[in-house]
This record gives sequence, structure tokens and C-alpha cells, in this order.
Amino acid sequence: NKEQMSLQKTLLYYIVVVAIGSLLFWIIPWFALLLFIIVSGYHFGEQQWENLEKSNLFRLFEFAYGLLILMLLFIFHIKEVQEVIQNITTVLVPESYFTIGLIINIVALVALGIYYSTKLIEFKNRVLLETFYLLVFAVLFRVSSLIWGFAIYFIIWHSIPSIINQINYLNGEINWKNFGKYIKSAFVYWIISLIGIAILYFLFKDIKIFNALFFSFLAAITFPHVLVIFILFKKK
Repeated sequence: NKEQMSLQKTLLYYIVVVAIGSLLFWIIPWFALLLFIIVSGYHFGEQQWENLEKSNLFRLFEFAYGLLILMLLFIFHIKEVQEVIQNITTVLVPESYFTIGLIINIVALVALGIYYSTKLIEFKNRVLLETFYLLVFAVLFRVSSLIWGFAIYFIIWHSIPSIINQINYLNGEINWKNFGKYIKSAFVYWIISLIGIAILYFLFKDIKIFNALFFSFLAAITFPHVLVIFILFKKK
């Protein structure tokens, strides 16, 4: 962008968005959690299909795909997820809601997938690979805990591709020099984030609501990230 923002201004915007997200979890927790799931679902699907030429309507498919990833995680850890949701919102979501949600999600995804298979050749060529990924996610979530399953997916299938996209966008190509520049500019923020979450863990690890605090924290920092990546892909 020709109009450069100062570091202070950028940081202020980031903190404001995180603060609003945190405030929502305090004032209207059920809405904040629902918004987090919707935003994350779209964001995961957007990242997974980001190299595809697409229309605005395709974003609906991306949302369904990303939401299915979350639903698979939820369905294999229903008790833990119920507990997290109840600790955040005081609402106990019946198990049947997860099952019904998963079925609706799968039906919508299959219908949209069939439609786009007839419209986009590149999409058709990727369907088998992305379906295979969903099977891998299902196995991964089934054999691991809630946080470990989410962490492994988040790092390997989401964060690393996202970092590659960011380096490519900022520097025009992927190479070790540009990777080094990215690490150098991001390292301080990573350290601060790790220290922050380590403090959160050691202060609250023995408290029953740690998972709720962890996902609330994760949600609050997700909102500005999703916004930045959405703009990045749009400009790209």
C-alpha cells in the first residue's frame, strides 16, 4: 500500500480489535463464541482453497469446508467441547446438536462440491486431495486430545501455508533470504505471544476452566488475523 501506517497505529488497531473480541466474550459470550466459530470456519476454508480462482459465491463453499474441519474436531470430543462451551456461555449444548450440525454441514459441502466440480476444472482436480485431507483430519482428531488435535492441524495445515503466503505477498517470492527477513520481523511478537500464553497456562492450568480461557484467548487474537489475511487474499 502506498500509504504506510506507523507501527504505533497498526499496533493500536490490532489491540483495539483484540480488546473488542475479549469484551464480547465478557458481555455476550454466546455471540462471541458463535462468531469465533463462523469466522474461523470461513478462514480455515479460505486458507485451504486460496490458490483457486473463484467467485464471491465460492466463499460459501470455503466456509462449509472450514466449518466441517471444526465440526469433525467437535464431534470426536463432544464432552470436552460441551464443557468448554458451558464454561464460556453457561449453556449446555445437547450432543444431538453436534450430530445434526455435522450432517447438515456434510450435505451442504457435498452439494456445493458437486456444483463446482461441473463449473471449475481446477476445483475438480483438487477434490480428491482435499477429501483425503478431511479423512486425515478425522483420523487425527479421533486419536488425539482436543487441544493436541487442533494444534497439529493448526500448525501443519494452516499456520505454515499462511506464513508462506505472507512471505510471498510481502516479498514477491519464497526463498531463504525472504524467510529470514520474515522470521526477524516476526520473532519478537512470537516470543511475546509465547510468554503470554505460558503465563496464562501456569496461572490457570489447575483450574477447571483453563480450556475455556485458552479458546477465548485464541478467539480474541483470531479476529484481527482473519481480517488481515482476508484483505491480503483480496489484494493478491
